[in-house]
Amino acid sequence: MKVIHALVVVVLSVAVSAVGQDINYYDPYSPAHEYHTRELNDPFTLLMADFESGKRQLDKRSGKAFIASLLEHLDVPASSQLLVFSRTSLQTRKISGSNPRAMYFNEDVYVGYIPGGKVEIISLDPELGGIFYIFDIPKGDELPVIERSGRCMNCHAVAETRRIPGLSTRSVIPGSNWGKLVAFRDKEIGHQIPLSDRFGGWHVTGDPGVSDHKGNLIGEKVDGKIETEMLMPGTEFDWSSYLTESSDILPHLILEHQSGFVNLVLEATYRARTYQHIGKGKIKTEHAAVLQALARELVRYLLFADEAKLPAGGIRVDPQYREDFLADRREAANGLSLKDLDLETRLFKHRCSYLIYSDVFEATSDLFKQQVYESLGEAISIEKRDPDFAYLPDAEKKAIRDILRETLSDLPEGW
Repeated sequence: MKVIHALVVVVLSVAVSAVGQDINYYDPYSPAHEYHTRELNDPFTLLMADFESGKRQLDKRSGKAFIASLLEHLDVPASSQLLVFSRTSLQTRKISGSNPRAMYFNEDVYVGYIPGGKVEIISLDPELGGIFYIFDIPKGDELPVIERSGRCMNCHAVAETRRIPGLSTRSVIPGSNWGKLVAFRDKEIGHQIPLSDRFGGWHVTGDPGVSDHKGNLIGEKVDGKIETEMLMPGTEFDWSSYLTESSDILPHLILEHQSGFVNLVLEATYRARTYQHIGKGKIKTEHAAVLQALARELVRYLLFADEAKLPAGGIRVDPQYREDFLADRREAANGLSLKDLDLETRLFKHRCSYLIYSDVFEATSDLFKQQVYESLGEAISIEKRDPDFAYLPDAEKKAIRDILRETLSDLPEGW
């Protein structure tokens, strides 16, 4: 499977070379994108005026109360909480093992909170990607003064996010000053990353059934080598500063999956918009070929072709986050859903991502979307049997097709 994935990357590289390396699809400030002047349609921006005016009431009794009320307005579950203690944020001086940064998220909004620090927001505009905000928690009669931040682009619009304003999930071993000693994953993001290279600089709570990972570790250099030791969650900080006593493995895995998907789709969106701008509303044949290669790559991602293996015996997860995650599952008539979890050998029972329903995918170019649907239909065909997707049993392919037919309204006729 790794060889096949490499071939897909080669095909994409060749396609990109064919249209020339001078096409800067990822410049967000170009006339094709107008990142800073285009009207925004991300969830946080649409509510921001209500927050700033006080129309939507936020609880200002404490930082913890404020975050809880903010998440409620944004429909972000507190159970999604993840704690990161490495200094990988704008607020590096406030992050440490004794004051980790909490992150909460759903499919469209990612909220960072440091006790005693500022609130950080990544809110996904379906056409532009991450819109970044930072602000102090107001006190007393104050109203929040919300700043749209350009500094976040230094880490969220780089090679590992496909150069578009996207999502980053870094994995590092922090040292005694909580800065990174070593990083893992070599600029990759997504569910294909082996678990042994994930979660570095983050806490992982409970008994998840996974022992070979980089979570809960701090290190120091000794004779040119990095020696690590465990930093167990709650040993250096007070859980009462946070909304829940959890940094569970399931939101870790969901975050990684969503990040890889969002970045890949947004690359296609930025490319298509650039190509349309160059072609004055039309996409040239050579540019369509690049999008086709990206569509094939996305179909592999949608169908979890390169998903990292779960450990023998599966994983154990926080029941509250599991319940919250499944709350908006989109069911077919037979009761099946793309959000149904497996957790024994893989993340999902029906290996096609629920993010095919996302606003980010919905807003991508019609050409790219139809290329994805065509490739997806071929991949789950029982008659044609594409060898790249032989890992999917016929029954699973049929279940995926049935779910999609009943829950998507824009599939091609006869799909």
